[in-house]
Amino acid sequence: MTGEVYMKMTDFKNKKCFITGAASGIGMAAAAAMANLGAELFLTDINAKQLEEVVSRIKKSGGKVSLWNAFDISNYGEVKKFSEKIHKEYGSMDIIMNIAGIAIWGTVDRLRHEHWVKVMNVNLMGPIYVMESFLPEMIKARRGGHLVNVTSTAGLFGYPWHAAYSGSKAGLNGISEVLRYDLMRHGIGVTVICPGAVATNLRYTVEVCGIDMQQEDAKKMHDRFTSRAIPPERVASQIIDAIKKNKYLVITSFDVKLLYWVKRRLFFIYHIMMKMANDMFENLAKKAGV
Repeated sequence: MTGEVYMKMTDFKNKKCFITGAASGIGMAAAAAMANLGAELFLTDINAKQLEEVVSRIKKSGGKVSLWNAFDISNYGEVKKFSEKIHKEYGSMDIIMNIAGIAIWGTVDRLRHEHWVKVMNVNLMGPIYVMESFLPEMIKARRGGHLVNVTSTAGLFGYPWHAAYSGSKAGLNGISEVLRYDLMRHGIGVTVICPGAVATNLRYTVEVCGIDMQQEDAKKMHDRFTSRAIPPERVASQIIDAIKKNKYLVITSFDVKLLYWVKRRLFFIYHIMMKMANDMFENLAKKAGV
Protein backbone atom coordinates (compact mmCIF):
# COMPACT_ATOMS: atom_id res chain seq x y z
CA MET A 1 0.00 0.00 0.00
CA THR A 2 1.25 3.52 -0.74
CA GLY A 3 0.00 6.96 0.18
CA GLU A 4 -2.83 7.72 2.59
CA VAL A 5 -5.25 4.81 2.35
CA TYR A 6 -6.88 4.85 5.80
CA MET A 7 -10.54 3.92 5.81
CA LYS A 8 -12.39 5.33 8.80
CA MET A 9 -13.50 2.60 11.15
CA THR A 10 -17.12 3.30 11.98
CA ASP A 11 -18.28 -0.22 12.83
CA PHE A 12 -16.51 -2.06 15.67
CA LYS A 13 -18.51 -5.29 15.48
CA ASN A 14 -16.11 -8.27 15.56
CA LYS A 15 -13.09 -5.97 15.44
CA LYS A 16 -10.24 -7.41 17.49
CA CYS A 17 -9.13 -4.91 20.13
CA PHE A 18 -6.14 -5.17 22.49
CA ILE A 19 -6.26 -2.94 25.59
CA THR A 20 -3.67 -2.42 28.35
CA GLY A 21 -4.63 -1.09 31.78
CA ALA A 22 -8.06 -2.67 31.33
CA ALA A 23 -8.78 -3.35 35.01
CA SER A 24 -9.55 0.24 36.04
CA GLY A 25 -10.05 3.82 34.95
CA ILE A 26 -9.90 4.72 31.28
CA GLY A 27 -8.85 1.20 30.27
CA MET A 28 -11.83 -0.39 31.99
CA ALA A 29 -14.22 2.20 30.53
CA ALA A 30 -12.77 1.69 27.05
CA ALA A 31 -13.08 -2.10 27.34
CA ALA A 32 -16.74 -1.83 28.40
CA ALA A 33 -17.53 0.64 25.62
CA MET A 34 -15.85 -1.45 22.94
CA ALA A 35 -17.62 -4.59 24.18
CA ASN A 36 -20.97 -2.79 23.92
CA LEU A 37 -20.11 -1.98 20.30
CA GLY A 38 -19.48 -5.64 19.50
CA ALA A 39 -15.67 -5.72 19.52
CA GLU A 40 -13.73 -8.87 20.40
CA LEU A 41 -11.48 -7.98 23.33
CA PHE A 42 -7.98 -8.99 24.40
CA LEU A 43 -7.17 -7.46 27.78
CA THR A 44 -4.28 -7.04 30.16
CA ASP A 45 -3.55 -5.25 33.43
CA ILE A 46 -1.09 -5.70 36.28
CA ASN A 47 -3.93 -6.30 38.75
CA ALA A 48 -5.13 -9.89 38.25
CA LYS A 49 -8.13 -9.77 40.61
CA GLN A 50 -9.55 -6.55 39.17
CA LEU A 51 -8.96 -7.78 35.63
CA GLU A 52 -10.90 -10.97 36.32
CA GLU A 53 -13.77 -8.88 37.69
CA VAL A 54 -13.81 -6.66 34.61
CA VAL A 55 -13.79 -9.67 32.29
CA SER A 56 -16.63 -11.26 34.28
CA ARG A 57 -18.76 -8.10 34.08
CA ILE A 58 -18.20 -7.70 30.35
CA LYS A 59 -19.11 -11.33 29.67
CA LYS A 60 -22.23 -11.14 31.84
CA SER A 61 -23.38 -8.10 29.86
CA GLY A 62 -22.98 -10.02 26.61
CA GLY A 63 -19.54 -8.76 25.59
CA LYS A 64 -16.79 -10.92 24.14
CA VAL A 65 -13.39 -11.25 25.81
CA SER A 66 -11.36 -13.90 23.99
CA LEU A 67 -8.13 -13.72 26.00
CA TRP A 68 -6.88 -11.87 29.05
CA ASN A 69 -3.77 -12.04 31.16
CA ALA A 70 -2.39 -10.10 34.12
CA PHE A 71 1.23 -8.97 33.96
CA ASP A 72 3.50 -5.93 34.20
CA ILE A 73 3.43 -4.13 30.86
CA SER A 74 7.06 -3.08 31.39
CA ASN A 75 8.14 -6.74 31.13
CA TYR A 76 8.94 -7.25 27.45
CA GLY A 77 9.03 -11.04 27.77
CA GLU A 78 5.45 -11.11 29.11
CA VAL A 79 4.17 -8.74 26.42
CA LYS A 80 5.83 -10.75 23.66
CA LYS A 81 4.59 -14.08 25.03
CA PHE A 82 1.00 -12.84 25.25
CA SER A 83 1.14 -11.30 21.75
CA GLU A 84 2.46 -14.55 20.27
CA LYS A 85 -0.36 -16.50 21.90
CA ILE A 86 -2.94 -14.06 20.58
CA HIS A 87 -1.54 -14.07 17.05
CA LYS A 88 -1.26 -17.84 16.95
CA GLU A 89 -4.84 -18.43 18.10
CA TYR A 90 -6.70 -15.37 16.80
CA GLY A 91 -4.56 -13.55 14.25
CA SER A 92 -3.68 -9.86 14.11
CA MET A 93 -5.47 -7.05 15.93
CA ASP A 94 -7.61 -4.34 14.37
CA ILE A 95 -7.26 -1.88 17.24
CA ILE A 96 -4.49 -1.42 19.82
CA MET A 97 -5.03 0.77 22.88
CA ASN A 98 -2.04 1.62 25.09
CA ILE A 99 -3.72 2.92 28.24
CA ALA A 100 -1.78 1.54 31.25
CA GLY A 101 0.35 4.07 33.12
CA ILE A 102 1.67 5.30 36.46
CA ALA A 103 2.49 8.73 37.89
CA ILE A 104 5.53 9.75 39.95
CA TRP A 105 6.31 13.45 40.37
CA GLY A 106 9.24 15.27 41.94
CA THR A 107 12.11 17.68 41.26
CA VAL A 108 15.34 16.29 39.87
CA ASP A 109 16.98 16.48 43.31
CA ARG A 110 14.09 14.60 44.94
CA LEU A 111 13.53 11.87 42.35
CA ARG A 112 15.62 8.75 42.87
CA HIS A 113 17.07 6.68 40.05
CA GLU A 114 14.46 3.96 40.54
CA HIS A 115 11.69 6.55 40.07
CA TRP A 116 12.99 7.57 36.65
CA VAL A 117 13.42 3.94 35.60
CA LYS A 118 9.96 2.86 36.79
CA VAL A 119 8.13 5.72 35.10
CA MET A 120 9.99 5.28 31.82
CA ASN A 121 9.57 1.50 31.84
CA VAL A 122 5.81 1.56 32.43
CA ASN A 123 4.75 4.72 30.57
CA LEU A 124 7.15 4.61 27.61
CA MET A 125 8.79 1.22 27.23
CA GLY A 126 5.53 -0.63 27.98
CA PRO A 127 3.71 0.95 25.03
CA ILE A 128 6.79 0.45 22.86
CA TYR A 129 6.79 -3.27 23.73
CA VAL A 130 3.12 -3.46 22.76
CA MET A 131 3.66 -1.62 19.49
CA GLU A 132 6.66 -3.69 18.41
CA SER A 133 4.83 -6.89 19.35
CA PHE A 134 1.51 -6.13 17.66
CA LEU A 135 1.97 -3.57 14.85
CA PRO A 136 4.09 -5.74 12.49
CA GLU A 137 1.34 -8.37 12.42
CA MET A 138 -1.26 -5.68 11.83
CA ILE A 139 0.77 -4.36 8.89
CA LYS A 140 1.28 -7.86 7.51
CA ALA A 141 -2.47 -8.57 7.63
CA ARG A 142 -3.13 -5.63 5.25
CA ARG A 143 -6.54 -4.90 6.81
CA GLY A 144 -5.67 -1.46 8.14
CA GLY A 145 -6.54 -0.71 11.75
CA HIS A 146 -6.01 1.86 14.47
CA LEU A 147 -3.46 2.58 17.22
CA VAL A 148 -4.51 4.57 20.29
CA ASN A 149 -1.84 5.85 22.68
CA VAL A 150 -3.15 7.45 25.87
CA THR A 151 -0.46 9.86 27.04
CA SER A 152 -1.12 12.99 29.13
CA THR A 153 -1.30 16.75 28.94
CA ALA A 154 1.96 16.52 30.90
CA GLY A 155 3.51 15.52 27.58
CA LEU A 156 2.48 18.89 26.14
CA PHE A 157 3.25 21.29 29.00
CA GLY A 158 6.04 22.11 31.44
CA TYR A 159 4.12 21.25 34.58
CA PRO A 160 6.24 21.67 37.73
CA TRP A 161 7.83 18.59 39.27
CA HIS A 162 6.78 16.47 36.27
CA ALA A 163 10.18 15.89 34.61
CA ALA A 164 10.14 12.07 34.71
CA TYR A 165 6.41 11.74 34.07
CA SER A 166 6.38 14.38 31.32
CA GLY A 167 9.44 12.82 29.71
CA SER A 168 7.69 9.46 29.45
CA LYS A 169 4.51 10.99 28.03
CA ALA A 170 6.25 13.39 25.64
CA GLY A 171 8.34 10.47 24.38
CA LEU A 172 5.18 8.54 23.55
CA ASN A 173 3.75 11.64 21.88
CA GLY A 174 6.84 11.86 19.68
CA ILE A 175 6.70 8.19 18.71
CA SER A 176 2.99 8.51 17.93
CA GLU A 177 3.55 11.47 15.60
CA VAL A 178 6.15 9.53 13.61
CA LEU A 179 3.90 6.46 13.46
CA ARG A 180 1.02 8.64 12.31
CA TYR A 181 2.85 9.05 9.01
CA ASP A 182 4.74 5.74 8.92
CA LEU A 183 1.50 3.77 9.29
CA MET A 184 -0.64 5.83 6.89
CA ARG A 185 0.45 3.83 3.87
CA HIS A 186 -0.70 0.67 5.63
CA GLY A 187 -4.16 2.06 6.32
CA ILE A 188 -3.50 2.25 10.07
CA GLY A 189 -4.68 5.36 11.88
CA VAL A 190 -3.03 6.78 15.00
CA THR A 191 -4.70 8.68 17.82
CA VAL A 192 -3.01 10.34 20.80
CA ILE A 193 -5.28 10.95 23.79
CA CYS A 194 -4.00 13.62 26.19
CA PRO A 195 -6.15 13.62 29.34
CA GLY A 196 -5.99 16.27 32.01
CA ALA A 197 -7.57 15.33 35.33
CA VAL A 198 -9.61 12.13 35.06
CA ALA A 199 -11.55 10.48 37.90
CA THR A 200 -9.43 7.31 38.06
CA ASN A 201 -7.33 5.59 40.72
CA LEU A 202 -4.28 7.41 39.34
CA ARG A 203 -5.45 10.48 41.27
CA TYR A 204 -4.84 8.61 44.51
CA THR A 205 -1.83 6.47 43.58
CA VAL A 206 0.33 9.32 42.26
CA GLU A 207 3.60 9.52 44.21
CA VAL A 208 4.95 13.03 44.84
CA CYS A 209 8.55 12.79 45.99
CA GLY A 210 9.30 15.22 48.80
CA ILE A 211 5.70 16.05 49.74
CA ASP A 212 3.49 14.47 52.39
CA MET A 213 0.19 14.18 50.54
CA GLN A 214 -1.65 13.69 53.85
CA GLN A 215 -0.66 17.16 55.03
CA GLU A 216 -3.53 19.68 54.97
CA ASP A 217 -2.11 22.04 52.33
CA ALA A 218 -1.24 19.08 50.09
CA LYS A 219 -4.76 17.73 50.47
CA LYS A 220 -6.21 21.11 49.45
CA MET A 221 -4.04 21.21 46.33
CA HIS A 222 -5.05 17.63 45.49
CA ASP A 223 -8.73 18.48 45.95
CA ARG A 224 -8.44 21.49 43.61
CA PHE A 225 -6.90 19.26 40.97
CA THR A 226 -9.45 16.45 41.30
CA SER A 227 -12.42 18.85 41.35
CA ARG A 228 -11.89 19.29 37.59
CA ALA A 229 -11.61 15.56 36.90
CA ILE A 230 -13.82 14.15 34.17
CA PRO A 231 -15.23 10.59 34.29
CA PRO A 232 -13.22 7.87 32.47
CA GLU A 233 -16.34 6.95 30.49
CA ARG A 234 -16.17 10.37 28.84
CA VAL A 235 -12.58 9.72 27.80
CA ALA A 236 -13.56 6.28 26.46
CA SER A 237 -16.27 7.96 24.38
CA GLN A 238 -13.72 10.44 23.04
CA ILE A 239 -11.40 7.56 22.10
CA ILE A 240 -14.13 5.84 20.12
CA ASP A 241 -15.13 9.08 18.42
CA ALA A 242 -11.48 9.76 17.50
CA ILE A 243 -11.12 6.32 15.91
CA LYS A 244 -14.30 6.84 13.89
CA LYS A 245 -13.07 10.22 12.63
CA ASN A 246 -9.40 9.20 12.39
CA LYS A 247 -8.56 12.15 14.62
CA TYR A 248 -4.91 12.38 15.66
CA LEU A 249 -4.79 14.56 18.80
CA VAL A 250 -7.50 14.58 21.47
CA ILE A 251 -7.24 16.85 24.52
CA THR A 252 -10.00 15.69 26.80
CA SER A 253 -11.10 18.84 28.64
CA PHE A 254 -11.73 22.49 27.76
CA ASP A 255 -9.40 24.04 30.36
CA VAL A 256 -6.43 22.11 28.96
CA LYS A 257 -7.42 22.94 25.37
CA LEU A 258 -7.34 26.60 26.40
CA LEU A 259 -3.89 26.24 27.97
CA TYR A 260 -2.63 24.52 24.80
CA TRP A 261 -3.92 27.45 22.74
CA VAL A 262 -2.25 29.93 25.10
CA LYS A 263 1.08 28.06 24.85
CA ARG A 264 1.02 28.18 21.04
CA ARG A 265 -0.39 31.71 20.58
CA LEU A 266 0.49 33.66 23.75
CA PHE A 267 3.64 32.00 25.00
CA PHE A 268 4.61 34.85 27.35
CA ILE A 269 1.40 34.25 29.34
CA TYR A 270 2.02 30.50 29.38
CA HIS A 271 5.59 31.20 30.58
CA ILE A 272 4.31 33.26 33.50
CA MET A 273 1.70 30.61 34.37
CA MET A 274 4.32 27.84 34.50
CA LYS A 275 6.60 29.98 36.70
CA MET A 276 3.70 30.66 39.07
CA ALA A 277 2.79 26.95 39.18
CA ASN A 278 6.40 26.08 39.95
CA ASP A 279 6.49 28.62 42.79
CA MET A 280 3.24 27.14 44.15
CA PHE A 281 4.78 23.67 44.28
CA GLU A 282 7.93 24.96 45.98
CA ASN A 283 5.84 26.78 48.58
CA LEU A 284 3.87 23.60 49.14
CA ALA A 285 7.12 21.68 49.63
CA LYS A 286 8.08 24.10 52.40
CA LYS A 287 4.79 23.44 54.21
CA ALA A 288 4.31 19.75 53.47
CA GLY A 289 7.83 18.62 52.67
CA VAL A 290 9.29 15.36 53.91
